[in-house]
Amino acid sequence: MSHGARITLWAALVAVPPIVLAIVAWLVRLPVDRVGAIAVVAVLAWSAYAMWQLRAATSAPLRTTAALLQGLREGNFSVRARGDAAHDDVGALLGEYNALATWLQARRLSDVEASALLATVMSELESAVLAFDGAHVLRLANPAAARLLARPVEALLGQSATSLGCEALLQTWAPGLVSLDFPGGSGRWEVRHSSFRQDGLAHHLVVLHDVSRALREEERLAWRRLIRVLSHELNNSLTPITSIANSLGRFVARADMDEASREDVQRGLGVIEARADALNRFLKGYATLARLPAPVLREVPLAPLVARVAALQPAEGLRVDEGPAVSVRADPDQLEHLLINLVRNGLDAVQQTGGRVRVEWATQPSGDLELRVVDEGPGVVAGADVFVPFFTTKPGGTGIGLALCRQIADAHGWQVTLENRDDAPGCIARLRMPAAQAA
Repeated sequence: MSHGARITLWAALVAVPPIVLAIVAWLVRLPVDRVGAIAVVAVLAWSAYAMWQLRAATSAPLRTTAALLQGLREGNFSVRARGDAAHDDVGALLGEYNALATWLQARRLSDVEASALLATVMSELESAVLAFDGAHVLRLANPAAARLLARPVEALLGQSATSLGCEALLQTWAPGLVSLDFPGGSGRWEVRHSSFRQDGLAHHLVVLHDVSRALREEERLAWRRLIRVLSHELNNSLTPITSIANSLGRFVARADMDEASREDVQRGLGVIEARADALNRFLKGYATLARLPAPVLREVPLAPLVARVAALQPAEGLRVDEGPAVSVRADPDQLEHLLINLVRNGLDAVQQTGGRVRVEWATQPSGDLELRVVDEGPGVVAGADVFVPFFTTKPGGTGIGLALCRQIADAHGWQVTLENRDDAPGCIARLRMPAAQAA
């Protein structure tokens, strides 16, 4: 029997004695006056009423408690019960419910705050965080991982490690430095592994930290120190060489010698002076790497800036394919200088082939903005690090153009790469700007 049926049965048994007495009296036809009849009816009515009230008083608190517990199960922790009192049985039960609801509400608030803090920390991390389940399916990714894989977080979740190109990361748990190529960037990465359990299932956590920028910064500091030393030592020698060459030139002009000898000496002194000036300009060019100021950021419309750069390069083979109307948060002077170097590098490359150069930009699925300078030149020699200072493949080149481009990009938090084209001969220079800086 159900609890309600048992309560109804016991309440009915309370009314059985007077009902039986009334039935017996009626059957044996006991003499009953009017007052007695009224009393019997009153007893029967009171018994029925007492039976109903007993059942209601017993079942109503249970139904109320069940409704309150259903609210807790559905996540509603704000409802409180009235009538909780320690000296009353039902009140004690409701008091325990109120205490449980208060505790659960505090725990949920703590969990929400902890989840919000975790989400904020994950979004601010520069390291890519990826969590895979036992079937190597991605279950968690932060914005840095989305930028690295060039897709929104929502599009990444539920994808297999193989489809994301991350299967190799799950083959070994040994930490270390590896060279990896992703849609959103390439370089040297520090890989760390860990594990955790969620819903009772084991998950594999992979953290990727890009050390390329830190290594380039250390390399850049070393180049700066080297350039300062070279500039100081060579300038100490070039200044007196130039001065002596000028003095000897004036002395030869007044000296008593034949004209042919005078011309030979003056020509030799002119070569010395010209080479000293050229070497001085060469050093001044490299000094810009050591004296690049910090960028002054502001909103810069991209289309007018690209048009201005194209106007500075009067070449028939240069074409601009305009993309979306966007602005970037950048130092306009440094960004313009970066684009000038990329476009000029492309134009120099197509002089050997008679090809064309195209400048374009588009928004990526991850929300990043990517500007591309595409040329139809001979391409980059395999294995050549064109961003290293002093490295150049052009006759008479100084080797500072692309190095300066990378330094400007790193100062803005951008990424600049140069790669050979897959569809045709030539190169693609990519400048990728994070979504937080594209508007």
